[in-house]
Amino acid sequence: MTGRFNYAKTFPEGFHTLAGVENAVKNCGLESQLLELMKVRASQLNGCSFCIDMHTKDARAEGETEQRLYALSAWQEAPFFTARERAALAWTEALTNIQQGHAADDVYEEARREFTENELGKLTLAISLINAWNRIAIASRAEVGTYQPRPHAMA
Repeated sequence: MTGRFNYAKTFPEGFHTLAGVENAVKNCGLESQLLELMKVRASQLNGCSFCIDMHTKDARAEGETEQRLYALSAWQEAPFFTARERAALAWTEALTNIQQGHAADDVYEEARREFTENELGKLTLAISLINAWNRIAIASRAEVGTYQPRPHAMA
């Protein structure tokens, strides 16, 4: 698939602003592996192959197992995820598929059992941000397969 445009070049101010929010999320105190699982799952739901490629690579660089990544699309049936991760994935699906129930109360209550109000606010912003990145990557037809994990993720 041929790329359409390079968002970082066409609107650098917007790109840098989103990158700044991304940096804030990265340093917000939520577990990096949990954030990567959430990013992969949202990207799967949105059909963003660029972001799936990126975040599975970043997840592996953070120590995530292939088994859990392979099972992520069926996380509800897989025994490999903690209650906290399940709550985050359910909240991710509720906010990504907002047209299906508008973040139902039962999903919110599950998330509140596992996350403080402050953490849930951070997770909500992280979910919103990956959804924005997915839409930008899909619209611009970002080139899939060329991404390499961030150097800090390799540590």
